[in-house]
Amino acid sequence: MIVIQERKIEYYNALVEKNSEYEGVFYVGVTSTGVFCRPTCPARKPKFSNCEFYESAQQALLASFRPCQRCGPLSHPNQVSDIVRFLVEAVEQNPEKRWKGQDFKALSIDESTARRQFKKRFGMTFVEYARARRMGLALKSIRSGENIINTQLDLGYDSSSGFRDAFSRIMGAPPTRLDDSRIFKAAWLDTQLGPMIAITDESKLFLLEFVDRRGLEREVERLRKRMKAAIIPGQTVPIQSLERELTQYFEGTLTDFKTPLHLVGSPFQQSVWNH
Repeated sequence: MIVIQERKIEYYNALVEKNSEYEGVFYVGVTSTGVFCRPTCPARKPKFSNCEFYESAQQALLASFRPCQRCGPLSHPNQVSDIVRFLVEAVEQNPEKRWKGQDFKALSIDESTARRQFKKRFGMTFVEYARARRMGLALKSIRSGENIINTQLDLGYDSSSGFRDAFSRIMGAPPTRLDDSRIFKAAWLDTQLGPMIAITDESKLFLLEFVDRRGLEREVERLRKRMKAAIIPGQTVPIQSLERELTQYFEGTLTDFKTPLHLVGSPFQQSVWNH
C-alpha cells in the first residue's frame, strides 16, 4: 500500500506541474467531474482526494470516466486520424450504443480500417473501446444501486448471460502468446448480497469480489500482472465448488468453506494469514 500511495503522490505532483514526461504513463480520473485527463491537462487541478490514477485509457473507461474535452486524452500526444476522432465523438454522443457492421456502413467507414487504427493508437479495437465505455456505465449504475436487470436491459443486453459474458470479456483478454502465460478462468456468480466475480486456475481460488466494488478493474489487472496470467471466461472445479458452497452458506447450512485458496501476498503477509 505504501508503494501505491507513493505512486499516487508522484502522479499527482506530475499533474499539478503538467509534466509532459508522464504523457502515456498515466491517466487521471476526476471523481468530482466524471472525466479522465492527460497529465498535462490545462483545466483547473482537482483535489488529491478527487483523483484516481490509471495506467491505460481502457481502465479509466471501465471505471465509468469519460474523456475530457479540453485535453483530449484519446487524441494526444500523437494526433489521430479523422476516422478515430469521429468515432470517439460518436461513442460519447451515444455511449450505450452497441456497434454493429451496418453502423459503420451507414457512416461510410470501413470497419477493418477503424479496427486497425484504434488498435494501433490505443491498444484495443474500436469495438473493445465502445464496449469498455458501455460496461463502465453499467458498473457505475450497479455501484449507485441500480437494479442489475434494468442495467443490462438499458445497455441492450437481452439476457443476463449476455451481460455476464460481456463483463467477463472486459475483465481480461488473453495476451497474444498464451504459451508464455498461465490461464485463469473468470465467472460471474449471483449471490443474495449481489453479483460477484470469481477468478481461479484449475485448482485454487485467487480472487472473489463483489462486482460493484470500486477499483475492481485495477485489482484484476494487478492479479493478471503479478501472476503473469491471462484471464478468460470459463468454469473450473474451484468455481463450481465455490458456487455450491455460497448457495449452502446463504441457505444457512454451511459455515466452513472447503474451496482451496491461493493467497497472493508478500512473505510477511503469507505468514500472518497462515497464523
